[in-house]
Formats: sequence, C-alpha cells, structure tokens
Amino acid sequence: MTVTDDALAALTSALPRGCLVTDPDVLASYRQDWARDPDAVLPLAVARPATTEEVQVVMRWATEHRVPVIPRGAGSGLSGGATAVAGSVVVSTERMRRIEVDPVTRIAVVEPGLLNAEVKAAAAEHGLWYPPDPSSFEMCSIGGNVATNAGGLCCVKYGVTTDYVLALRVVLADGTDVRLGGPRLKDVAGLSLTKLFVGSEGTLGIVTEATLRLIPAQPPASTLVASFASVQAAADTVLAITRTLRPSMLEFMDRASIGAVEDALKMGLDRTAEAMLIARSDAPGSIAAEEISVMADACTANGATEVFTTDDPDEGEAFAAARRFAIPAVERLGTLLLEDVGVPLPKLPALVEGIAAISRERDVMVAVIAHAGDGNTHPLIVFDPEDAAMAERAHLAFGEIMDLAIALGGTITGEHGVGRLKKAWLPDQLGPDVMELTQRIKTALDPLGILNPGAIL
Repeated sequence: MTVTDDALAALTSALPRGCLVTDPDVLASYRQDWARDPDAVLPLAVARPATTEEVQVVMRWATEHRVPVIPRGAGSGLSGGATAVAGSVVVSTERMRRIEVDPVTRIAVVEPGLLNAEVKAAAAEHGLWYPPDPSSFEMCSIGGNVATNAGGLCCVKYGVTTDYVLALRVVLADGTDVRLGGPRLKDVAGLSLTKLFVGSEGTLGIVTEATLRLIPAQPPASTLVASFASVQAAADTVLAITRTLRPSMLEFMDRASIGAVEDALKMGLDRTAEAMLIARSDAPGSIAAEEISVMADACTANGATEVFTTDDPDEGEAFAAARRFAIPAVERLGTLLLEDVGVPLPKLPALVEGIAAISRERDVMVAVIAHAGDGNTHPLIVFDPEDAAMAERAHLAFGEIMDLAIALGGTITGEHGVGRLKKAWLPDQLGPDVMELTQRIKTALDPLGILNPGAIL
C-alpha cells in the first residue's frame, strides 16, 4: 500500500461508515461546480460529514498530511469556487441539514446543507421571511450563499447575505471549532470576525452552522414590466427610478435574454424590444400603487414602448420567474462564460453600452441580464467550444468586460465570488497593498494553504 492509501484508510476508519467516498464514478460528480472549470480534476476523495465534529476530523487529518481541502455546498457556484484540485479531498456539506427557527428572536440556526428555499419555507411557517434570494434559490445551499455572500433579485431593497448573518460556527484549517457572533442584533464586542468569513469562499474555514436574521413576511408586491426600443433608454430609466425611490426589485433583460426566455416559456414576451425592466414595490397599503405609478412615469418619460402593471401576486411572480430562468434559457443556445460585474449606478449605462461594444468587436453573442437596481450585471457570453477561434474570442471578451467594470470604478464580482475563474483580475481591482493584506489574513488562518487552494489567491 502507498502512503496515500494508508492515510486514506486512517481517515476512513476515523469517520462514520459511508462518510468518505473514493469511488471514481462518484468522485466525478464532485469535481466541479456549475462554472464547469476546465482545469477541474478528480479529487482524491469526497467527505460528506453530518456534524461539525466530523468536519474537524477531516481538517485535522488534512493538516497532518498536508492535503488540500475543497469545501463544497450544492455545486451551484458560478466562479469555479468548488473546483477540485489534484490530490484534494472535497468536503461536501450536503448532509448537514438541521434547522431551528426561533420566532421570538426572529432567527434561524441553520446548517450549511439546507437550501435557500428550504430556509425560506421554514421561516414562512412562522410568518417570517429570509430575504436573500439568488436566482438559483431553489437549488443553492446556505453554506454556498455564505461562502460567496450571495445576493439576488431583492437585494436592491433588502441587502445581501452578510446583512442577515448574525453568527457562524466555523472549523478552521487545523480543525479548531470556533463560534463567532451570536443571536444579538447589536453586538460590537471584539473584531468583526463573523463578517470576515462571509464571502471568503472556503479559503479561511468551513462554515458548519449559521445564525440568520429573519424579518416579518414580505407584503404582497405590485409589479411593473416595461419594454424599451434601446438598452440606453432602459438604463436611463433605472437611474430615474432609483433617484427617487427604492423598489423591492428592479431587474433588466436585453433582447437576447428576452428571446431565450420566450423560446423556453412561451409567455408572450416582446421579442422586438431591445430591453425590458421588471420592477416591484412591496410598500404597505396604497404606497405600493404610488411607487408603481412613479416607476411607470419614469418608464414613459424615457420612451418605453409598453408599460404593464399588475397587483396580482401570481401574475407578478410569473415575470420574476421568467427573469430567474434567464441563465438556463440562454445556456440552451451554447456554452456560457458567466460574468458578474457591477458598477456604481450612474455608470450602469456606460457598462451596458460597453458590453455591447465588446460583443460586436469580438463577434460573440453576449446576452445581458442585471440586478439593475444595484448596478450588478450578468453578461452571458455564448460560444461554441468546438470552434477554437470563437472560444478564444469569447475568453478575450470575458476579460475585457471585467477590465471595463474596473475602469468604471466597479467590481469583477457582485455576488458570485472570485473563485478560480476571476482571480487573475482581482489585483487590478484591489491593488497590491490590499492583495498583500488579503494574503496575510489567509496565511494567519491557513498557514499550510490547504483550504481551497487556487481560489481567490
């Protein structure tokens, strides 16, 4: 037997039966996330712990043998943050699914394997709501949401994951189990270490429990859908709306994404429109109607070709579902390179127009959807991987879009994370001093560099 075989045998015996998997067919399904990183390889093994203590066993073993560990949630990540590397052990939190809701303090204590939708459903049983809502909320896990500081459609009004994380339980690289924060709405004792781990993409520790803040259930929403003859007009409308109010949703779809969704869902969307906005207000009582009226006026003033409003929750949700389905719909057209760039709101028109120029220059299709109300866009670059020239142009466009966002004072990622696919551009955004500080923090918490090596840094 090799040393590796001996080491794996020791880990297998230290964990419950079935926790550690080495079957190559099973390993293949854990080698990458939805980003489909081409550099992904088969891991050495997959650990599927059910408790914090089992995660500790894996990390102590990994530290002893200097084995890379790749934390993994539901595998729905879009930046290559859960890409397996050579000789690694993937730690999947899929079996960690306990949840406890306290309706008095309005918190939920959640293990990382619970899906976002499951947490929402558990909160709803008590008349409460967990707001962060990635488009993939029905399939993404809370652990992954915490790892990437995930956002979603309602972030324009309600904020992102970190705004709802009160406490974390984290297993560090050496197996130490730490509890950070607590079920307190106000707590400034010590350094803000809880927030340090939110968005750290599994590079600093493995989250095994999160205490989440809940709020009263969202009121019924009124919805506006507007079509435009130009992308610029839609982007200008976004600025007009956000200048005066804060909708509970303000989403953008361009002509390519509208067509792809219509092909799939047959909703009667206007294929001739160059852009579409989907906006919502969940303000109480008559205020919702007033906000919808203000948004409709902004659309009309900026040349909207059609403005539709409804206070029917089911009808409004159908349009939100159409927006959520945009990425899978566009993916039917070819292989995707998914972007997640964001800019300050006044620069949104320049970003959208710049993306269109890159699409023309590189002769590749770039469908654009956006959480327009907070300036976070998702350009979807479509290409044929069998066409080498097109694939090269697509990857050039991928980098140029990130360069454009940085030049406009923006970010290379608003909610998907840096992962492995975007780390080459991170120094251009952060600068050398912040990169060096980031590395110092990483080294302090993971001196052997075994936690998710190759992600972010």
